[in-house]
Amino acid sequence: MSGVRPTRAARAGRAVVVVVALLWSLGPVAYGVVLSMRPYGEVTRDPLGLPSGLDLSAFATAVRDEADGGFGLGRFVLNSLGVAVGTVVLSIVVCVLGAYAAARLRYRGRAVTNGIILAVYLFPGIVLAVPKFVILSRLGLTSSLVGLLVVYVAATVPVALYMMRNFFLALPASVEEAAIMDGCSLGQLLIRVVLPIAIPGVVATAIYVFMIAWNEYFYALLFLVQHRDLWTAPLGIAQLGDFQVPVTVLLAGSIAVTVPVVVVFFLAQRYIVSGLVQGAER
Repeated sequence: MSGVRPTRAARAGRAVVVVVALLWSLGPVAYGVVLSMRPYGEVTRDPLGLPSGLDLSAFATAVRDEADGGFGLGRFVLNSLGVAVGTVVLSIVVCVLGAYAAARLRYRGRAVTNGIILAVYLFPGIVLAVPKFVILSRLGLTSSLVGLLVVYVAATVPVALYMMRNFFLALPASVEEAAIMDGCSLGQLLIRVVLPIAIPGVVATAIYVFMIAWNEYFYALLFLVQHRDLWTAPLGIAQLGDFQVPVTVLLAGSIAVTVPVVVVFFLAQRYIVSGLVQGAER
């Protein structure tokens, strides 16, 4: 198959497909970016026209605090960042230990335990919303970012643990056996041998958990709707959907919220690809 060269028509058709796919996927994004940088009056007069100049006032209005005439998106982004980073740290610590135990340790009921972990993730979030709300209300955490962090950890641990279990299963057991023969304890084996090899899988899982916590809307609305100062970025973006908010501010706010996720993705892209491939090999 390696000796078969594509014809000129095949290469041309492939190029056309790639160009159409790029225009289809990136066109709306590029149009939104252009609109966010145009004055609102100019957009209403000519929505499809080119910008006469660069106007970043919509970004400033979206990010500025409400007391200064903005929509407070900057504070909401900081709230989301704190909750998402905390969720990633706690979820990864719990999942590294749990996934390694599920992948390597032999104990009675291991298969049933793994099945229960996956089954919990398959439940729709709304089914678990009431039990979580009742438990956190008894603990006095329903109107706090700490309570939201606890909910996100509980929601992401099952899928993160399942992903990391597959990464650990894909690692060669001979490396761990050699480390044990050299005198490594279980803790030393995990920290000095297993984790350095499994870094791509850990990073891929961390990025996945971060994106879930960053974009989550339902639980944030349920727990924080009456406390605007604690809102996260998805709640802040939802308020911009009001018809009275200029479309340029809506688009600027949406772009400002998306930038951190895009930056994290490109910084960790190498690990994500290798981690997903490593997990898929199992």
